[in-house]
Amino acid sequence: MNDCLFCKIINGEIPATKVYEDDNVLAFLDIHPVNLGHTLIVPKIHSDGLLDADDKVLEQMIVVTKKVAAAILRGLGYEAFNLEQNNGKIAGQVIPHLHWHIVPRTADDGLTHWPGKEYGVGEAEKLAEKIKIEIK
Repeated sequence: MNDCLFCKIINGEIPATKVYEDDNVLAFLDIHPVNLGHTLIVPKIHSDGLLDADDKVLEQMIVVTKKVAAAILRGLGYEAFNLEQNNGKIAGQVIPHLHWHIVPRTADDGLTHWPGKEYGVGEAEKLAEKIKIEIK
């Protein structure tokens, strides 16, 4: 992808503060961190998001994510983190290259979870059936 920001970082065309790199995955600090140490995990093979990514790439990414998240906690003194992946513009994905956010957390960082909704009577079961039919 010639115009993909993350592909340009992977190819060394744009600088990034790298924390981990191997043949398949790159981890670097987000330039607009939610909290200090906020790190992005990206595959070196381009895919727009989770659904078009190769399964082997996803396996490699989660192993690297585990290593990097543990290092963030130990190295920076955090006790917790959120692992986030926005898939599609409506979901907040800004860069159309698959990436996961490791967002370190503190008890007083001011971040909150989104509000939950409730299902109507029988609604959850109907939705579950629709989903089950589509799982391949």
